[in-house]
Amino acid sequence: MNLANTLRRISLGDPQRPALYEGTRLVCTYGELAARAARLAGALRAQGLVAGDRVLVFMRNHPAYLELMYACWWAGLAVVPVNAKLHLREAQWIAEHAQARWAFVTADVGAGLVVPGRCIDVETAHYAALFGGAAVEVQHRGPDDLAWLFYTSGTTGKPKGVMLTHRNLATMGLTYFVDVDAVDARDAIVYGAPMSHGAGLYAIPHVMAGARHVVPASGGFDAAEIFSLARSVGRLSMFAAPTIVKRLVDHAEAHALGGEGFKTIVYGGAPMYAEDIKRALRVMGPRFVQIYGQGETPMVATALSRAHLQDTGHPRHAQRVASVGVAQTPVEVRVADPEGRTLPLGEIGEVLVRGDTVMAGYWRDEAATAAAVRDGWLFTGDMGCLDADGFLTLKDRSKDLVISGGSNIYPREVEEALLLAPGVAEVSVVGAPDPDWGEVVVAFVVAESGRAVTPAELDAVCLRHIARFKRPKRYEFVDSLPKNNYGKVLKTQLRARLKEKQE
Repeated sequence: MNLANTLRRISLGDPQRPALYEGTRLVCTYGELAARAARLAGALRAQGLVAGDRVLVFMRNHPAYLELMYACWWAGLAVVPVNAKLHLREAQWIAEHAQARWAFVTADVGAGLVVPGRCIDVETAHYAALFGGAAVEVQHRGPDDLAWLFYTSGTTGKPKGVMLTHRNLATMGLTYFVDVDAVDARDAIVYGAPMSHGAGLYAIPHVMAGARHVVPASGGFDAAEIFSLARSVGRLSMFAAPTIVKRLVDHAEAHALGGEGFKTIVYGGAPMYAEDIKRALRVMGPRFVQIYGQGETPMVATALSRAHLQDTGHPRHAQRVASVGVAQTPVEVRVADPEGRTLPLGEIGEVLVRGDTVMAGYWRDEAATAAAVRDGWLFTGDMGCLDADGFLTLKDRSKDLVISGGSNIYPREVEEALLLAPGVAEVSVVGAPDPDWGEVVVAFVVAESGRAVTPAELDAVCLRHIARFKRPKRYEFVDSLPKNNYGKVLKTQLRARLKEKQE
C-alpha cells in the first residue's frame, strides 16, 4: 500500500486531466504531476534517502507542496509537515526531534533551517535541478508504514509527533466520500488553510477522485481572493477552521454575496458555536459539513452532514446543530469514565475513538503512546456526551473543566450563551482559583467594533439561558483573544493573565 499509487492511477487513466492551479493559472495536468513526483522521488533516492526516512516541509501554501507530498510517498519516505506560522526555533526543534534527513522550504518561512542533509528552497534553481534525473517506480510500502509525521500544536508543552500510516491516511481519504462529500473530476479544492494540516490531508481524497487542486496566488487565506476563485473556478470546496468560516461569512454579508461557486465548506479543528453555523447557513446556504477529529485520528471521528444541518423540521434539530454529528463509517466512538468504562447515554465523560484511522503512536514517546491509546481506543482528552441517536456533543477539553463549589461547569456552554448577547463578537471562558469556591468562572469578552457591552447585559443573557451557578463571576473585556497558529484560543494564556493580575 502506498498513497502515491492513487496519483499514478489517475495519471495513467487520464493524463491530460487538469490537476493543479496557482490561482486561475493551470500549473500541471495529472500526467505532468505524476511525472514530476516520479522524477523528484528518483532524485531523493539517488541522493541516499531510503525508505522510512523523514523529509520536513516548512513552507507557505505553494504549488510545490502537492508534488512534494506525493514525491516523498512515491520514494517510500515520510512527510513531516510544519505550519508556516511557527517560529524558526520551533520548526528547528521539530526537525531535530523527527530526525528529518532533508527539508524543503520557502525562503520567507524556512531560511536558516538546518538538517543533516539538504535544505532546499523550492523557488530556486537547486529545486528545479532535482527534476533533471531519472524517474523511479512507486516504492512498495506496507499499510502500517509511516507516511505523515504530524506534530501537535503543543499549547501545553513541547508538541508530540503523531505517526500516521499509509493505512490511516488511505482510510481517511476513502471515508471522505462516504461521510463528508462525494467528489468527482469537476470539483476543485482550494487550500486557504495551511496545507501542513487538515487542508493538506484533504488533498488525498481529491487526488483519489482526480479533482482539481487550487493554491491561492497569495499562498494563504484572503476572503476576497477565495470568493473570486469560487466564481472563476467553480464547484469549490475547502477545509476551514471556524475562524476562517466566520471571515468568509463576514465578507459575504458585507458585500451582499451568497455561496455561489462554493460546493462544500468542511469546518472543524476548533469549536463552532451554534449561532455561528446558523448564520453561515443563512448567508451562504447549505454548503457546510462539520467534521470532528484530531491529529491522532486525522479528520475522522464524527461528522455532521449537510443533511443533518438542513433538517430544520427535526424535533432535536437545535441539539444536533450544536453537536459534532455521528461516528464516521470506519470508527467507533464512545464516552467513558477515567477508567475507560462506557458511560450511559447523556452522561459526560471522555470521548474515545477506535478504528483504522487511529495513529500508530507518538514518535519516540512510548509513555505518551501508552497513555493515549489503550486496547486500541484513543483517549482524546475531549469531554462530551452521546444521545440515543448517536450524536456526539462536545463540552470541552478535560483540562478546561471548571469545578466551582463542587459543581462541574463546562466553559463551552457558558460561551454559547454569551454569544447570544448583542454586541459580543468573541468570548472565551476559563476558571480562576478562588479561596471560597475553589474556582470561579471568568469570561474574556471581545465586543463588536463600535459596540459597548456591560456586565449587567451579559448577566441577563446568561440568566435567560443557563443555570445561575454557571454565570461568570467576572468579565474581562479585551480587544482580542490569544490564538495559536490554527485559530484555537489559548486558554493557558488567559489563565496566566488572571494569575498575574491576582499576584
